[in-house]
Amino acid sequence: MAGGNWSPTDMPVLPGLYMNFVAAAGTAIQPGARGIVVAAVKAHWGPVGQFVEVSDEAAIKEMFSEGENGGATAFTTLYLTLLGGPKTLLAYRIASDSAAEATISVNNTDSVTALKLTAKYPGIRGNDFNVTIADSLAVSGTKELKLYEGTKLLRTFAIGNGDVTAALAAINDDESNKWIVASKVADGTLTDVSGQSLTGGDSGIEGITNADYVAALVAFEGQEFHVLTLDGVTEPALRSSVVAWVKRVRSEGKGVIATLGGMASEDTATDAVSKAVNRSAGCNHEGIVNVGSGAVLADKEYSSAQIAAWVAGLIAGQSLSQSTTYAESPFDDVTRRWTRSEQEKAIRSGVFLLIHDGRKVKVLRGMNTLTTLQVDQNNSWKKIRTIRVMDAINGDLQRTAEDVYIGKVNNTEEGRLALIGACKEYMRTLAQSNVIEGTGYDVLLDPDYYGSSPAKKPEPDQVFLRWNARLTDVMEQIFGTFYVE
Repeated sequence: MAGGNWSPTDMPVLPGLYMNFVAAAGTAIQPGARGIVVAAVKAHWGPVGQFVEVSDEAAIKEMFSEGENGGATAFTTLYLTLLGGPKTLLAYRIASDSAAEATISVNNTDSVTALKLTAKYPGIRGNDFNVTIADSLAVSGTKELKLYEGTKLLRTFAIGNGDVTAALAAINDDESNKWIVASKVADGTLTDVSGQSLTGGDSGIEGITNADYVAALVAFEGQEFHVLTLDGVTEPALRSSVVAWVKRVRSEGKGVIATLGGMASEDTATDAVSKAVNRSAGCNHEGIVNVGSGAVLADKEYSSAQIAAWVAGLIAGQSLSQSTTYAESPFDDVTRRWTRSEQEKAIRSGVFLLIHDGRKVKVLRGMNTLTTLQVDQNNSWKKIRTIRVMDAINGDLQRTAEDVYIGKVNNTEEGRLALIGACKEYMRTLAQSNVIEGTGYDVLLDPDYYGSSPAKKPEPDQVFLRWNARLTDVMEQIFGTFYVE
């Protein structure tokens, strides 16, 4: 899907819809839309390098396991993201080249290796699997292969008389089998075994480098999503890579936001404010949210980099008429309570802060890291809600243009009027949902390119539109004067 920004002095080559957003012509998106979060995670189980949709806590445990020993991050990252309430959460497991599946070889009665059992996914979890093959107590004259995880029975496979081919079919054709894959090595009847363990599983966590995360970003580029979060990593060089990536793909028309944070030691340090402010200054972009607060949930402390996962879910889970400002959180407390003056500094410096107001933990203000405005930007660009709205309208219009207009409708007066009519109808739905103001919006042919004396005449395959709209906002500051007589 081609798109992004355009310049009259450097016109794009690829067909597509190109949109510039400037302060005088900000527009909005389809009301009520909810978003998709992509989270990079490390785990001891689950597919590597694939997008896996996770909908609840049980799904996390089933697909990636609950344990977080040995550097695994999947459970915490995905659980916190789900607490934010996204429409869709896509987990993407990263691993180094050392990742490997646990395996076991089973002999036939001639003492020849006949069957190989392999864990479905790389990881040390597979090393906890063990296999028993013995006569069935339920059906005389038949055998069963039982798969255990530790002492817990996972599955019993009926393998007939123990023939390798029968065992192969029983294991691989079982749709409820989520743990092992069988492969045939030789014919024969399987010998009985008792508690034989799978070995050689490696989660591929220890050798993960920034390059593995950067490789994941390449995969993310081809996936539709709206918010990106990492799994609590805070390495400055990786943060710089993510920021550079977000800046590039946003300029190319992919409206994504990344949520990042810092280490737990930074969150509670005496100079925590300066550290958080410096992180935001290093980003200074509307597509990056820098979380400055760690938080506590059920007596467990989480760093701001981990809390960034919850922020990602929150951003993606809200309708476009909502703001993250003063959004309530599930947390019991923050790891450091910022003073009034520190909170003001956070707002001015592009830090996304959680505060405890004496009753509950909530978001202070829905700000991204943009502090230095670029040409055609105004202070609205500093708000997460504004960026989501503009991203969403850009995505909606790109899809509609590609599906209905580009390459399909003649660039005649009638064709242009049809395009303008569809755009105005879209704007009307936004106004009805209070995403833009209900009067004063318009879509028209850009007078700089059309009219009696245009600055430049469009090519036969080009259409230039001008959008006029005023974004609505939520109440964030209320001022009053109380006269006492």
